[in-house]
Amino acid sequence: MSAPVTSSAGPSVEQLRQALPLVSVRDLEVAYTSAPVLAGVNLDVRPGEMVALLGASGSGKSTLMKSLTGFAPITAGSARVAGYDITNLSRGDLRKLRSDVGQVFQQFNLIPRLSVLTNVLTGALHTAGAINLAGGFSSEHRRLAMHYLDRVGIAHKAKEPGRSLSGGQQQRVAIARALMQQPRVILADEPVASLDPKLADSVLELLRGIATEDGIPVMVSLHVLPLALTHSDRILGLRNGRMLISAPTAQLDAQELSVLYSEEGEARDHRA
Repeated sequence: MSAPVTSSAGPSVEQLRQALPLVSVRDLEVAYTSAPVLAGVNLDVRPGEMVALLGASGSGKSTLMKSLTGFAPITAGSARVAGYDITNLSRGDLRKLRSDVGQVFQQFNLIPRLSVLTNVLTGALHTAGAINLAGGFSSEHRRLAMHYLDRVGIAHKAKEPGRSLSGGQQQRVAIARALMQQPRVILADEPVASLDPKLADSVLELLRGIATEDGIPVMVSLHVLPLALTHSDRILGLRNGRMLISAPTAQLDAQELSVLYSEEGEARDHRA
């Protein structure tokens, strides 16, 4: 196992974004009862892209994220993620898919008593086999974990317990842990909701750097319009389970995005 090669030795960002999408959804429907939570959703996410997913509470953002890793039932349409057809996976392939998708959450989900380094190492559990968390990881795993801690700017905290870190630092550990999976896609569900604006900016800058430098597409759900406008290449907007907006960020502004939260958006829902 070796550290990933950055874009300086590989395809340019523009070449990556012309590649086939690593997330491709067509006419997706998710329903827990007779009423769908998501309906008619279409999207593509390509290597090198940072895509922001916007919408009010209850719009279906988290459900869409869950459907891409098999945690929400797809009742119609299709979804392909990292080469896997989500609608037709065996249990074994579902485990493989989840190991290929790095996930970052609002709650950092660190193990408080374990060191920062060991928390990052848990991202390699799917490749390390049966191990002892105290000392069973290989030296190569440890070297790579330190590489990622340095990448996110907190290698100096490696020996400290997870509980001793600030919220922004814990989220950086969570990102390093996701990178330990060697993911093909990263899904970040409200990763900065509990952080102050300055820390939110720094975490999103980090995620966008991973997308552009490593070619790993990042799909991030947000609820703050300025953050989405500043830190994404494209914006997808959900309203009551339907995709109302899908466009390059440079073509949008806060007024155009307000339809996701306004009475005008409600009217569009009824016409759909």
